[in-house]
Amino acid sequence: MKVLLHICCAPCSIYVIRQLRNEGADVSGYFYNPNIHPYREFQKRLTTLEDYAKTSLLPLTIDKEYCLEDFLRGALDYGKDRCLFCYRMRLERVFKQAAQGGFDGVTTTLLYSRYQRHDDIKSLGEEIAHKADISFIYRDFRKGWQEGIEESKALNMYRQPYCGCVFSEKERFEKK
Repeated sequence: MKVLLHICCAPCSIYVIRQLRNEGADVSGYFYNPNIHPYREFQKRLTTLEDYAKTSLLPLTIDKEYCLEDFLRGALDYGKDRCLFCYRMRLERVFKQAAQGGFDGVTTTLLYSRYQRHDDIKSLGEEIAHKADISFIYRDFRKGWQEGIEESKALNMYRQPYCGCVFSEKERFEKK
């Protein structure tokens, strides 16, 4: 199965890529993350992923379109459910890319995170998959959380302290 993997950052991709390859998938990565703020953070995550893609022999497509204004407008419209807008915005773009590239399925490293809303991601992924006529591959990759962390540290990767959006960064500091 030819799978397009939406990647938010390199550390989150380690376990996911390994698992998909172990299942026999032909995995390619896709970076599209206009939610990441500030732009310097976007660049750090992208550079780290590009380096990891080279060492892991991962074909990688990078969408450098940084639609921050579109993300902010949509996220603000959704209020406390802003993550739903963010998931939809990114997944729709990934499925569009998958259709253009002849992929059989789509999945995302968001499913690796303990902090993301898996039920919502799964529901949106399945909805968009139905419209795109491409499979959404749901896997609960959270069981590899610690393994991915340990390997990213061993590889001396840049590891970010928040999901990426300005709202999550604010919440990170408010909790303290």
